[in-house]
Amino acid sequence: MAAKNPYEVLGVARDASEEDIRRAYRRLAKKHHPDLNPGNKAAEGRFKELNAANNIVADKEKRGRYDRGEIDEAGAEKPQYASANSSWRGFAEGAEGARYRAEGIDPENLDDLFSMFRRGGGSGGANLRMRGPDQQYVLTVDFLAALNGSKQRLGFAADKSLDVTIPPGTRDGQVLRLKGQGGAGIGGGPPGDALIEIHVAPHPFFRREGDDIVLELPVTIAEATLGGNVTVPTPSGDVAMNVPAGANAGTRLRLKGKGAPKSGGGRGDQYVTLKIVLPGTIDDELREFLRSWAPKHPDDPRRGLKA
Repeated sequence: MAAKNPYEVLGVARDASEEDIRRAYRRLAKKHHPDLNPGNKAAEGRFKELNAANNIVADKEKRGRYDRGEIDEAGAEKPQYASANSSWRGFAEGAEGARYRAEGIDPENLDDLFSMFRRGGGSGGANLRMRGPDQQYVLTVDFLAALNGSKQRLGFAADKSLDVTIPPGTRDGQVLRLKGQGGAGIGGGPPGDALIEIHVAPHPFFRREGDDIVLELPVTIAEATLGGNVTVPTPSGDVAMNVPAGANAGTRLRLKGKGAPKSGGGRGDQYVTLKIVLPGTIDDELREFLRSWAPKHPDDPRRGLKA
């Protein structure tokens, strides 16, 4: 299936700002994330479309090239035609969201290269031996798969694929190098490398800030007022956390060592911001209690907003 116009997929105008694009992507990605829509193939397909679209327009360079018609909706190069006396440039497109382009040979030197082949490999008929071209790919992985490490299979043709090891703590935009997995060498030369650019999909409630993880945690009025232990999700599993009595909305608590793996060892921290949530149903008992309690305990939480 052909890729769709990325602006239309994200529901933004062509002149949308980077912030508008970021907000639209995060809103839609959360709505259609597979973790929130288990077994929903339509949501899974929509999520893949959103990632492909964001891969184009969230990158300033790619967005400019797409707007100029140099690449298509899948990020693949469009053929560029030159005059009869100019050298040519070839492009290739992968399948299932993966793409690649050959590197390592300057297209401007291809005419000289072919002339050497026609002459039998240059002076004295010696064989030309060259390293194969590097090939670039883009691979989208889930937030937790990138954070905790995983193995992914990248398919780029009907019968071709690469097994990619995602190291723990991999960041969005990080490029992994698979030595010897690129294009074949020329004249017995060594193969090039595969360069895998990792795109990390957003998580429904975790957010990464450097080596730290940020989470907004809903708590009840009773939990915030009286305090006590609550269960908190972390990238490595649920943990118990103590909410101090009298905690306010916006209170930030730290879970040491529950963040992202660091390159030099150890892990960052997880920061939990409390969000007080009213009960789904407010009954008469609670209303009567507040009517009698509030006059005896006057307070103005907006006093700091007065001009």
